[in-house]
Amino acid sequence: MTNETLSLVKSARPFSLVVAVVSCGLGVYLGLRETVAPLLIVVGVLVAGLLLQIGVNLINDRSDLHLLRGDAPATKTRRARIRLSYRLGLICFGIAVGIGLALVMLRGWPLLTIGIAGVIGAFAYTLEPINYKRRGLGVMMVFWLMGVMMVEGAYLAVTGTLSWQVFWHALPVSCLVSLLLLSNEIRDIERDRGEGVATLAVRIGLARARGLFWALALAAFALSIVYSLIGLLSNPLWLILPVPLLIPVMRHLYTDARQSLPPWTGRLLLLFGIGYALAL
Repeated sequence: MTNETLSLVKSARPFSLVVAVVSCGLGVYLGLRETVAPLLIVVGVLVAGLLLQIGVNLINDRSDLHLLRGDAPATKTRRARIRLSYRLGLICFGIAVGIGLALVMLRGWPLLTIGIAGVIGAFAYTLEPINYKRRGLGVMMVFWLMGVMMVEGAYLAVTGTLSWQVFWHALPVSCLVSLLLLSNEIRDIERDRGEGVATLAVRIGLARARGLFWALALAAFALSIVYSLIGLLSNPLWLILPVPLLIPVMRHLYTDARQSLPPWTGRLLLLFGIGYALAL
């Protein structure tokens, strides 16, 4: 594998794709518990979700182009890689939109509304004039766009209906989806501060960002406990499954070696998603 290919793979941020897997997977699973859907629809939902997130990841670095000045070979190489990543990201968006439109023809305009909001949100994450990452809104927006809306959209694509119960089920997973983005911001806090990128972690500082990290993690488990008490979850003991991962997550959160925090947080999200589905 060439260095250029490795750079593109890195730009796609494979560890973060667990977001699309868990969010779309939960929506599909909830839908299949209520109705029978063709395999093609299930595959289409999962592939569209993955492509949408890969597209987001690939275009993410385009906002850094203005920081790359000069004609040094390394700078030229990085500019070329960012432009190539952006073009590949647009291709991913195009395929995802095509799949989405096919699903809209089957399920109607509510799915179109969710899809349009998702695509706009994806572009607005780092691109001007909105760039809500720079405005410190990334963690909140990801909660809704890649969490709640992706779960509800996947459910809608499978069943053709919307559901408040699915909305409530999406909240614990959405907390951990936001947690994964926050782990990225905590990892990059010094670099972002130096480059003038005012992410939420930069705005509130490392100590408060760590506190918010645990607040989101505990909220996911607390909501699950509440759901088990009111009958939305039948076997909450499955949620013990991700608990051991809190130990390495804590270790990477409170040391200077925060580079591995996002991958460990991604594993936590994956096991929580599996445990939550089994708890249903």
